[in-house]
Amino acid sequence: MSPVQALHIIITGRVQGVGFRPFVSRLANEFGLSGWVRNCSGKVEIRVEGVDKVLTAFAKALHNQAPPLAQPDYPQVSSVSPSGFSDFTIELSQGGEKLDSHIPPDYFVCDDCLAEMQDPSQRRYRYPFINCTQCGPRYTLIDRLPYDRPNTTMAAFELCSACLEEYLNPVDRRYHAQPLACSNCGPSLTFLQPGMPDIVDNNEALSACIDSLREGLIVAVKGVGGYHLFCDASDSAAVSRLRLRKSRPDKPLAVMVPWRGEDGLELVDQIAELSASEKQMIASPLRPIVLASRKANTMLSQNIAAGLSEVGLMLPYSPLHHLLMNDYASPLVATSANLTGEPVLTNELDVEQRLGSVADAFLHHNRPIKRPADDSVFRRIAKKMRPIRLGRGLAPIERKLAFQLKKPLLAVGADLKNTVALAFDDRVIISPHIGDLGSLRSAQVFEQLMTDLSALYGVKPEAIICDAHPAYHSSHWAKRQDLPIVPVYHHHAHASALAGEHDLDQKMMVFTWDGTGYGEDGTVWGGETLVGSPGHWQRAASFRPFSLLGGEKASREPWRCALSVCWEQGLEWSDCSHDVSLLKHAWQQNINCPRTSSVGRLFDVAAALIGIGQYSSYEGHVAMQMEAISTAGAEAISLPLTQNSTGILISDWGPLVPLLMDNKVSVAERSSVFHASLVSAIITQAQAIRKKYNISTVGLSGGVFQNRLLAEQSLFELEQQGFEVYLHKDMPCGDGGISFGQIIESGNIEKQSKTY
Repeated sequence: MSPVQALHIIITGRVQGVGFRPFVSRLANEFGLSGWVRNCSGKVEIRVEGVDKVLTAFAKALHNQAPPLAQPDYPQVSSVSPSGFSDFTIELSQGGEKLDSHIPPDYFVCDDCLAEMQDPSQRRYRYPFINCTQCGPRYTLIDRLPYDRPNTTMAAFELCSACLEEYLNPVDRRYHAQPLACSNCGPSLTFLQPGMPDIVDNNEALSACIDSLREGLIVAVKGVGGYHLFCDASDSAAVSRLRLRKSRPDKPLAVMVPWRGEDGLELVDQIAELSASEKQMIASPLRPIVLASRKANTMLSQNIAAGLSEVGLMLPYSPLHHLLMNDYASPLVATSANLTGEPVLTNELDVEQRLGSVADAFLHHNRPIKRPADDSVFRRIAKKMRPIRLGRGLAPIERKLAFQLKKPLLAVGADLKNTVALAFDDRVIISPHIGDLGSLRSAQVFEQLMTDLSALYGVKPEAIICDAHPAYHSSHWAKRQDLPIVPVYHHHAHASALAGEHDLDQKMMVFTWDGTGYGEDGTVWGGETLVGSPGHWQRAASFRPFSLLGGEKASREPWRCALSVCWEQGLEWSDCSHDVSLLKHAWQQNINCPRTSSVGRLFDVAAALIGIGQYSSYEGHVAMQMEAISTAGAEAISLPLTQNSTGILISDWGPLVPLLMDNKVSVAERSSVFHASLVSAIITQAQAIRKKYNISTVGLSGGVFQNRLLAEQSLFELEQQGFEVYLHKDMPCGDGGISFGQIIESGNIEKQSKTY
């Protein structure tokens, strides 16, 4: 008989909050092994005893048969002396000198729990908070590590005897499921409508919510990472009231669609034309919002996404959402419950006070949300699904760095679409979308998230990376901290985010096109082409600058940008309905008229001149409407490329202006020509830079490249010219990727010096 041997095994990676210890216990029992497993400082530690061949097979199975939600590194195995264990147990978690944390995102409800919730014979029938080790909230309820129930927001809910039996049963799928609950011991719903008695029974509260929605009311519903504002997506009056009350006149609204059919997409297919990759993404475990081509004459109100050809759709992902959508049996608007640009609200009192004039009623629950997580958003560009916003189900995102940091860094991102990033050793963690900084709540969540990340990962930053813009809220915050500050230029961060995402270290050119960003020369950049690599970027090309009349106002009032380029060309814009005499004087005297090279603002120019809109109620508003009416194949207008006195190549938008002002040409044609001309400018610049610098690798980064037509046509034409082209794949190309880019840029600067 073979002698008993023993192994000590350490497994790192994403092994917390994914049912890994119960999996190890079941696996050990299957193999007839004894010993124990426990969490230890963010990793899983195993001591196991048995016959040599069985131990070898067990160690391999730990990686090859890991739970679907886990992302384990390969086991670190060492031989130890046997201790004579009689069985295999899950021991209490232990801390350690150094955390090796990997925080999981929140997960959608699994098929097993969903089927159980819909089975009248089960004790969790229609329970809105059903979960097991393979599903349910994680990131939004973890208070601290190790991931045990006392360290989550479920600590206040004591398990009943039936749940405790499941929790302690090694063969049960709820074995050590930390958010475990049932209607006897877990969270519950409350429906509140001002002037009416509160309804506290789960089924009655849900029924009251459904009745309110059928009456055309707006209901704030607490979900996994925050509240949504729900209303009937086919009721134009309800949608209009929501827009009016929330001061959101134009920005598209997300729609949640009931799961129907074997693949869940029966109703989705009635609303939109989805490609195979879009179908795969919308039904994936991430359950994100997917932007898809909207069909004509659907059940949705036209006011959901007026002027756009796409609609943002998502499937229910929590048990509560499934119950709500199944009972309502029709699509519902499900937009974030927040004030414009702020993080989504998570607290009952806050949502009642801050959105009491928006929502008619509230469906609360008493499971606390530790930190907000808005829904992720994806769009298909160049045949791949690419993130527009990092959120619930996806973030926090962890990536390995191609270098080892000398000290931990905190990157505080941009002021719009803010995310933050914590980096240490060879790891970087990127937070979910926070929102636009500037409000008190945004500042509070911004600070909370950085504190939480530092505590959860057991890492104290020793330097802060911020945007070089002196007026950014994030930069002001960084300067108030008692830590070294490393400023990174906005467009350098865009370029480095792309290079870092693809692990590129060779010299390349990156088109960094967006709305605005502080440039090295103190002007407002936004149409730059950089050459180099992370830590070594230089400006190689740009666009002819023009003035932003009224400064920051110009980003919200495209007519100001249109006037500016007309005056630069010596033209008068007869379609402008504003009294501009004082503004022209300010332009002539250069009073509050900063210069910009922004392509984002050029889109505003074009939209105003061709008659799409003279005002933007949200970022990218008129540009998105331009894209919606444009088609590929238009004949481009050549934009002259010259070199300025500092050696920078400059594309001149001037030849576009007469066409944009020509009302004899259709709006769609002028918009299409504008897109084609920008693509042509990219090719012309790329060819000139290749000749000058001998570089054939091209990247496209910045929020402008969320435009599918521009990105796809640029990619196609560049590849036709023999360039190797990279687009973002895991990070947003817009400002949501800036914090990651700041880490890549500063990390490469750090490699070149002993200290900052």
